[in-house]
Amino acid sequence: MTYFSSRDIVAIAMCAGIWAVLNNTLAPIVWRMTHVPFTCDLLGFVSLILVAWWTRKLGAASLTGILVAVLTLMFRPDATHMIGFTVASIIFDFLTRTVSYRNSFDKPLPSTLSLISFSTICAGIAGLIIGSFFLDIKIALEVFAGMHAGGGFIGGIVGLVLVRALTVRMGTPSRL
Repeated sequence: MTYFSSRDIVAIAMCAGIWAVLNNTLAPIVWRMTHVPFTCDLLGFVSLILVAWWTRKLGAASLTGILVAVLTLMFRPDATHMIGFTVASIIFDFLTRTVSYRNSFDKPLPSTLSLISFSTICAGIAGLIIGSFFLDIKIALEVFAGMHAGGGFIGGIVGLVLVRALTVRMGTPSRL
């Protein structure tokens, strides 16, 4: 028996595809206009929360992050900052599994606290990695990581709202 079902693979591919396309089109535009790094985090953590909710399997969020990095680097070879998001995806995957998917998605208060906290922390870690290794930033590293964390916070809220709406509309992921 395989670990990922065909439904899981479709969820990973869809979430990675949406993240990669928006990350390659919308995020550079917002970055050039504002020089505020929050769009990648917002897109990323909405995708990671959705794929973790949909599959509820360890490795799905990590695989999504890795796939997005590969797709992004294929279209934009200079986008080495995606390595920071890959690390953040892997950490997010382990954190949601550690807390349990039931606590992360089925219980209102624990899921709100855990998902928003995890997305904020992981986006901050991505910001630290990106700012330390891949960009020549002109602001303090802590400020840059904080801006990423802000994007992760917003992404956590949007992802949580999306999961709640899908749950109300369609039920649990096993019914999708």
